[in-house]
Amino acid sequence: MSERETWSTNLGFVLAAIGSAVGLGNIWRFPWLTAENGGSAFLVVYLALVALIGVPGLVAEFVIGRRGHRDPVGAFRALSDSRWWPFVGVYAVGTTMLILTFYSVVGGWILRYAVGSVTGAYFADPQAYFGRIAFGPEAVVAHLAFLAIVGAIIAAGVGDGIERSSKAMMPAIALMLLGLAAWAFTLPGAGGGYEFFLAFDVATLRNNFFDVLGPAAGQALFTLSVGAGSMLTYASYLGRDESLPGDATVIAVANTAIGVLTGLVVFPLLFSAGIAPGSGGQGALFYALAEAFDSLPAGTLVAPLFFVVVLLAAVSSAISMLEAPVAYLVDERGVDRRPATLGVGALLAATGSLTALNPDLFGLLAGTLANLALTVGLLAFVVFVGWVLGRDAVEEFRSGTGPTVGALADPWRALVAWVLPAFLGFTLLTNLVSLAGISLAFEFRLALTAGALLVLRALVGAGRERSPLVDAD
Repeated sequence: MSERETWSTNLGFVLAAIGSAVGLGNIWRFPWLTAENGGSAFLVVYLALVALIGVPGLVAEFVIGRRGHRDPVGAFRALSDSRWWPFVGVYAVGTTMLILTFYSVVGGWILRYAVGSVTGAYFADPQAYFGRIAFGPEAVVAHLAFLAIVGAIIAAGVGDGIERSSKAMMPAIALMLLGLAAWAFTLPGAGGGYEFFLAFDVATLRNNFFDVLGPAAGQALFTLSVGAGSMLTYASYLGRDESLPGDATVIAVANTAIGVLTGLVVFPLLFSAGIAPGSGGQGALFYALAEAFDSLPAGTLVAPLFFVVVLLAAVSSAISMLEAPVAYLVDERGVDRRPATLGVGALLAATGSLTALNPDLFGLLAGTLANLALTVGLLAFVVFVGWVLGRDAVEEFRSGTGPTVGALADPWRALVAWVLPAFLGFTLLTNLVSLAGISLAFEFRLALTAGALLVLRALVGAGRERSPLVDAD
């Protein structure tokens, strides 16, 4: 097997990881979920969860990736002799495939809108245009075209494909969004959008906290790309002289800034055009914003720029997700990168085509299953780091850091070992009982979560087998 690829520079890794995070989670999913969950109330909970859960969880995923120096399956196999932990890697690879199954469909929509913004195809009747292209044969063709773009970048390799494209796309996204936000600021009635998005609404937050918690947690994980193995795979190409907590913080800040910047574009646009936030649901980006562009000064000229930004963001995130299953085939099966990319792409072409033909399947994958899958994935990652890797995780955290950041390693491990599993377990239980239509008191859910974690701790402890790489506490 040829020597494993690495990032040529740490900047290349950081920009690629930011690209993984800065995707449709920020520009398509974030405004839609914010609008449906109370505006600023959702924003406050989301920002808190990014800081308290997302960043420590991202570092945990980085630790597994760099420590194992393999794809998700190979990393768990290298770091534990247990025959069960590699299945978490299999699960992670499966999660990226599940997400890409609907993500590439949305990518196809964006591709169509980027072209339609130039030709003016959707300005006459945005809602009818979206209804025509969202699902059906046209959606299948657009999904395949989007997948082909992403596959071509992956096939070119880590340095020539992923790193080079990320260095071009990330600055372009940030600059274009800044320009769009400046334009939105000049629109009449934009103030209502800023108030909805930024004014701290204590009453809404207090009355709907647990209703907001689930979507905000899912968005925090989705937008940081944690829980699916994409960031684990990217970190596996890193050297040990890079600071994982430093990189994770930069990535989270940049990602959050792009999300907030997107809100500063989307909500002023909607309020200026007199369109209620939340109208359109998952299609809001396409026909609510498209309607706004058609009705605002210079909107038809700005629309192509906006959808090019969205397209770049979609491609950058899809790259990281496609890399996880491709890396598995390259690392574990010895398949060359190009045939591996072609094989995974063919499978996604089939599953994504089914999703592009079935709106009910799309809704299930893009909402409920994505949130649950990412929560379960990150729960497994932090349990492994906190309960199995033990002191090795602390050592990996400290590698490449200075004494000040290194001093945070033990508090981080305690957070990862207990606080994150408790929060993720509670969130998972809350989402499951809500999905089942069951009402459980807060105290009872807390007790169930605590009991489940104690059982899980006992099971992990009883079956914990270590390779020489792993240092027990």
